Amino acid sequence: MSAETPQPRPRRESLWLKLGAPIAIGILVLAGWEAMVTVYQIPWYILPGPVSIAQTLVRDWHMLWPSLVNTLQVTALALGVAVVGGFSLAVLFASARWIELSLFPYAVILQVTPIVAIAPLIIVYVDNLTVALLICAWIVAFFPILSNTTIGLNSADHNLLDLMRLYGARRWQVLWFIRIPGALPFFLGGLRISGGLALIGAIVAEFVAGGAGSGSGLAFRILEASYRLEIPRMYAALFLISGTGIVIFLFFTGLSHLLLRRWHESAIKRES
Repeated sequence: MSAETPQPRPRRESLWLKLGAPIAIGILVLAGWEAMVTVYQIPWYILPGPVSIAQTLVRDWHMLWPSLVNTLQVTALALGVAVVGGFSLAVLFASARWIELSLFPYAVILQVTPIVAIAPLIIVYVDNLTVALLICAWIVAFFPILSNTTIGLNSADHNLLDLMRLYGARRWQVLWFIRIPGALPFFLGGLRISGGLALIGAIVAEFVAGGAGSGSGLAFRILEASYRLEIPRMYAALFLISGTGIVIFLFFTGLSHLLLRRWHESAIKRES
């Protein structure tokens, strides 16, 4: 009597589990939050409920939307500069070992220095507030792309590299056909991290700017609401920040899956 071969679970079941479980937990948490606020009659200026926050989000959308756009613009610009600069410098590091040894320690110093500590100096020395916010967000987002891409470029299969040299391949051909494809998963992993960090850097810089950032991003709206004790608006702006971070992460996760799904082990669907 032969043992039955286990059948792979349907992909649709896995998709429903991935989507349904987090959504169900979120609904339960929000329902418990609203029930606690209602039962204990907690004032809105201490802890507003999800319903009050949603109403504030709709009522103050004309104020929150422009601030969200401004924050997204700084985040996107900082991430774009980080991608171009980090990838280019990583290629330079992979091309010349002495350059990596000379410059990489300074990139580490830039990464480990708290952005909260240097943001006030940047805002003081840079006249243009938008450029100052961009620099702060770029500093936070730059290192993961540089570090991951450098590791990926240096992790190319030595057998393939030797084969390319044996056939007389030029350096740019080795880089284009071997090193960059092999570094793509590392680069995309750093991109997922840097997307959220760019948003965090922009928010932190806006907090440091304070009143100087009047009318700018969501961090200013949180500060403004705290001064006026408009707690529901604070939570509404915080919800937009968190939601934006989730959307950024999901976008780059989807992009990574789209680019890697047909050939890389990290994205190939495994049967369970």
